[in-house]
Amino acid sequence: MFSKIFEDSIFVLAAIVAMAASTNMLSSKILENMFMPMLQNCNHMRKLKKIHAQIVKFSLSESSYLVTKMVNICDQYEEVDYARLLFKEVSQPNIYLYNAIIRAHTHCQLHRFTINIYKQMLKEPIFPDNFTYPFVIRSCGGISSLDVAKQVHGHALKAGVQSNVVIENSLLDMYIKCDAISHGYKVFDEMTDRDVISWNSLIYGYIKLGQMKRARELFEGMPEKSIVSWTAMISGYTLIGSHADALHIFRMMQLAGVKPDWISLLSVLPACTQLGALELGKWIHFYAEKNWFLEKTSVCSALIEMYAKGGNIDQAWQVFDNMLERDMISWSTMVGGLANHGKAPEAIRLFQDMQKTSIKPNEITFVGLLSACAHAGFLEDGLKYFDSMRYDYNLEPGIEHYGCLVDLLGRTGCLDRALELIKTMPMKPDSAIWGSLLSSCRTKGNLAMAVIAMEHLLELEPEDTGNYVLLSNIYADLGRWDGVSRMRKFIRGKIMSKTPGCSAIEIDNAVEEFVSSDDSKPFSREIYHMLELVALHHIISSDFLEITMEEM
Repeated sequence: MFSKIFEDSIFVLAAIVAMAASTNMLSSKILENMFMPMLQNCNHMRKLKKIHAQIVKFSLSESSYLVTKMVNICDQYEEVDYARLLFKEVSQPNIYLYNAIIRAHTHCQLHRFTINIYKQMLKEPIFPDNFTYPFVIRSCGGISSLDVAKQVHGHALKAGVQSNVVIENSLLDMYIKCDAISHGYKVFDEMTDRDVISWNSLIYGYIKLGQMKRARELFEGMPEKSIVSWTAMISGYTLIGSHADALHIFRMMQLAGVKPDWISLLSVLPACTQLGALELGKWIHFYAEKNWFLEKTSVCSALIEMYAKGGNIDQAWQVFDNMLERDMISWSTMVGGLANHGKAPEAIRLFQDMQKTSIKPNEITFVGLLSACAHAGFLEDGLKYFDSMRYDYNLEPGIEHYGCLVDLLGRTGCLDRALELIKTMPMKPDSAIWGSLLSSCRTKGNLAMAVIAMEHLLELEPEDTGNYVLLSNIYADLGRWDGVSRMRKFIRGKIMSKTPGCSAIEIDNAVEEFVSSDDSKPFSREIYHMLELVALHHIISSDFLEITMEEM
């Protein structure tokens, strides 16, 4: 009904305008004002095009006033191509129209178009203002061009518009996106009025470069921290593998009285996964459920991964089963989790359920599926899914998929086929593939092929003691003690470094890491004393049991 009234009013207005124009009653300015109410109430592109047709009919398509309003409507509906056509109809655009078309292109992330329009603007007798530069500066960051960024910064200084916190923050963000942290810090250092956005931008810049120590210093010096500040630090530590630090920041955030949002939960869950902090993960699950964050598919996917890698596959399945919507990541994570827990039939059935949906599997999905087939020794299924990946889903297998297939062929005793597959792979086999073949050679007692695998491992990772030990065990299994002796001499003759063992334990919702032979912990003395008592207790218990057995 409203649409019909709207369309009728366009034609009524057009009739009035035509009648008045024929008697020279209306100036162009009055005509513009008569069209403006229609544009202000326009809520659909189809209606805009009808109004535009009437504007063209009355020779008003050169009006910057009307075209600016039409470009703003196009911006609202992301119809930037139509906005560009409108803009080209105006031979002498004013500053308002230039700002509108620049803003429309920036919102659609057509940053190179924005820069080109800005360059065109500089050729006109028009001066960019405070509404121009934030979008041009954002586009400089979008194209990551430091040279263009410096030029635009110079223009902003010359125009005298830099002393504005919005523009200064835009400049700071621009340099961060161009990986020019020194230029960004200079902007930050010279700012007279910094807000939390300024601090967060610079912190993110250091995090982006992996400079967490510098980011932490800035974070500690912030006069006011937002949830974005805390989340950035958590994400930064997670990205560089400092998972204990990520959990520490998360706990500090809670102590500061800042309530986590779903993004901060998403940032800390990978740290829980890597450290096996299951208790904290369960608390996050409870908190997410209480605050309706489980409606976010990404949060559920992260919980599934946390539970699956933490050994609680049933809980992972429960989260998956209760999801409102599932995406490719959630399906792939659950398939991989089932595979890693030796539940190959369940993983295959879940994949088959996925095939019945509109969501297509990707390369990660097939890694989990092929891994499930390898662990269970499902040779025919594995070969079928490997071919299906290419022919049914147009996905080119990567080295991980070939590794799963080599593992599957080796576990099922098809060592010759495994070696042939390795030789015909479209990429160079890595140490994981040759190591998988070496492991299968021990299971099947194939010394000749083990030697071939070892030759390649010597080239790829000559310092890995595990490969030498594995080959030595193969010799021992076959009773080839001369080979065992030769390998042991070879190992003693080389200077090899072994990565120290590391373990972690969760105590009172805090994760403590321990490295072999590390006595740097403040409570190391007490720990080693307790270990000695346990060892002594074991020796006494063993002696007592031995005496008791003799008496019997």
